[in-house]
Amino acid sequence: MKIEKLITKLHNRTPAILGSENFSKYAVLVPLIEKNEDIHVLFEVRALDLRRQPGEICFPGGRIDNTDKDERHTAVRETSEELGIQESSINNVFPLDYMISPFGTIVYPYVGIIEHPEQMKPNPSEVGEVFTIPLSFLKEIEPDEYKINFKVEPEQNFPFDLIVGGENYNWQARTMDEYFYYYDDKVIWGLTARILKHFLEVVHEE
Repeated sequence: MKIEKLITKLHNRTPAILGSENFSKYAVLVPLIEKNEDIHVLFEVRALDLRRQPGEICFPGGRIDNTDKDERHTAVRETSEELGIQESSINNVFPLDYMISPFGTIVYPYVGIIEHPEQMKPNPSEVGEVFTIPLSFLKEIEPDEYKINFKVEPEQNFPFDLIVGGENYNWQARTMDEYFYYYDDKVIWGLTARILKHFLEVVHEE
């Protein structure tokens, strides 16, 4: 390869997250509605017959399809399908920070306002129920916080003889914060709680 061709290849590429082609990519929406002269955050309870995470609380969203125009379109499309509303009734959609989970997924969260929430007809095959929490309530509370520790376990035939330190190598294991929010009989945790905490931090910024 000539140096000119190498320079052209490097000049024309757009950097991405290394290895992102091996990650599953999802987009979700933090839906906001106006209710009783207050802003409420809407949550879903996943249907009990779903294969993954039945009965857990989440925001509407799903895997990014090749036919989606972009991550924002995925979040709006999935919200429309799950809540039984027109895409045109989801307005003022803005991006939050995207996140890379330690479980092989990249999640693109958005926040948007749902007009005419009384017209919602949740899809029973995906959504067991929906409920809302006043934003004023969420802004006044702090979640419980716990630590999850990840342990490094190389496979049985790992070539320890090829690395300095061998079996005594000092692996840098990491810790992840896990948050829990409570409202009446509802417990919000996991990815949904992480996105919620980030959203609340954004709206709290001066």
